[in-house]
Amino acid sequence: MSSSLCDTIWLSEKRKNLLLLLMEGSRDIEQIKTSLNVTSKAMMPQIKILKKQGLILQKEDTYMLSEIGKLVVGNMLPLLNTLEVLEENKEYWVSRDTSVIPRQQFMRLGELGECMVIEPDLNHMFDLPREFTENLIKSRCIMSSLSYYHPLYPSLYSRLAKSGAKMEIALTKPVFERLKNDSKDELEVLLNSENTVVEVCEESLQLPTIAVTERFMYLCLFDKQGKYDHRKVMSFDVSALHWGRELFMHYKELSQEVLKV
Repeated sequence: MSSSLCDTIWLSEKRKNLLLLLMEGSRDIEQIKTSLNVTSKAMMPQIKILKKQGLILQKEDTYMLSEIGKLVVGNMLPLLNTLEVLEENKEYWVSRDTSVIPRQQFMRLGELGECMVIEPDLNHMFDLPREFTENLIKSRCIMSSLSYYHPLYPSLYSRLAKSGAKMEIALTKPVFERLKNDSKDELEVLLNSENTVVEVCEESLQLPTIAVTERFMYLCLFDKQGKYDHRKVMSFDVSALHWGRELFMHYKELSQEVLKV
């Protein structure tokens, strides 16, 4: 009885790993053995099955994906990447309000890659995460959307403006008003900086924070009860940076630039 393509791919870790390896380029059996840490005896029956299903081709001693194989593996990768993101921090994602992420972009959550959830201990619950501040200070191109006021934000972002970092900051109206009342000097630094654009959104945004630089992507989401529990996601993967910029631009389109206080 012939097996289905689904069985061929998903019922064997060796076959799945070989397909993913060949997505990177053709390999001979020695390269396959080294990359996958397998023996020829263990791998050859799996290669035979993949050849029979038309997923891989053999030219002399070299194996490569067929066109159908490229199609199948190309569609496997987003699912595998998504599963990896979810499995690493399943409890976090299950408990988040992800409705604030545009649907089409949410379906590409796997692009966050190797991300970590930052959860402060009780003694530092209200501090900005060290991983965030240290990397932000080193960044030279920053996009940030803020819908809640943190007392450390004004000094941090005004310091970056003075350093010449290129910044685009989107604020909700309540955050902007709080800056005007409590941090007017820092706000003026931002507005007077040639490299900084400050924008205000009249609408209520249910996304606490997103910050994207050339170094990292940083995201805060409310939980499903609409509460902020101080947990954040951070990723340094290139795909995550592109994903984060896209989300920032979504909220930027709802905002208007501020020229003066």
